[in-house]
Amino acid sequence: MIEKVVSTNIVKLQLPTSMRIHLVVNVSQIVQYREQVRGQKKKEIKPIEVDGEKEWKVERILNKRKVRGIEKYLVQWKGFTVEHSTWEKEEDLVNTREAVDEFEERISTEVRRQKGVEK
Repeated sequence: MIEKVVSTNIVKLQLPTSMRIHLVVNVSQIVQYREQVRGQKKKEIKPIEVDGEKEWKVERILNKRKVRGIEKYLVQWKGFTVEHSTWEKEEDLVNTREAVDEFEERISTEVRRQKGVEK
């Protein structure tokens, strides 16, 4: 529950003390809860099998970060919502190299655009 609007893009939340998270967050992190429609069945997403191991398909790469010298990509999985995205090491994404390359190209283009160096 929102306790107070701090600015146009920041709010302070009112949460139980048992939840150990920062109470002041950006509004982009707030998503309205929607219950499942009565009678609606959740579609079970099944993994595909690659070299004897179960894998899920990648929808797209959302972000990239470096944690203790290890590059990780934020992966949105096909058939899942953004809330189910996970951070994965680059070495774990070998079967979806084209999604990683597409993300890197998108970021590179954005950086050039921001610097004013269009192709």
